[in-house]
Amino acid sequence: MKKLIPLITLLFLFSCNNHAQTNPKQEAVKTAKPIEVPLEDGKAKAYFASGCFWCVEAVYESVKGVDQVINGYSGGHTKNPTYESSNTGTTGHAEAVEVIYDPEVVSFETLVDVYFASQNPAQVNGQGPDRGSQYRSIIFYQNEAQKNIIESKKKALAKKLDITIAAEIYPFQKFWIAEDYHQDYEKLHPDNPYIQNVSIPRLNKFKAKMPEVLKDDH
Repeated sequence: MKKLIPLITLLFLFSCNNHAQTNPKQEAVKTAKPIEVPLEDGKAKAYFASGCFWCVEAVYESVKGVDQVINGYSGGHTKNPTYESSNTGTTGHAEAVEVIYDPEVVSFETLVDVYFASQNPAQVNGQGPDRGSQYRSIIFYQNEAQKNIIESKKKALAKKLDITIAAEIYPFQKFWIAEDYHQDYEKLHPDNPYIQNVSIPRLNKFKAKMPEVLKDDH
């Protein structure tokens, strides 16, 4: 985990996490009408949650057609979430990324393939050492076409691996940008122990799986 939590606090948060994911406000988020983000200068946006956003940011920034990745929070029922509040597990939000990409170069479908190839698809409420509902896996859809792509790929992967896929499927509502110090974290802190021992190995494992989608400088 990125930070140690005393056992008694961890037990308390586990209880809160369960409540946060089952309260009426959170259920309303899951059943809301999706919001479609319009193209801007020919660029589209997609949203994914898959454990620590430092790791996910680095993965998507390595993909051809991706212009920028922004770290933030999504999927919850509270406004203006912060790193501290999302880490309590009570806001419903997960650490997420906004992927700004050129749909003429890389498709949403390929971005979903990248998503599943860069994680442990069976791990519930976390990835690797990062555990808790704030690290759960979510793919956000903005329209029925995207939802169908996600559901089809999730079903196919479950059949191929003969496992239950942990990723949830949410209608996109709102992306809250994380604090400045979380942006470009792996690039700015390459010697950080977490980056060295968790983020970089996860990135390299993904690169070995999908070398065909990587930018030339990766």
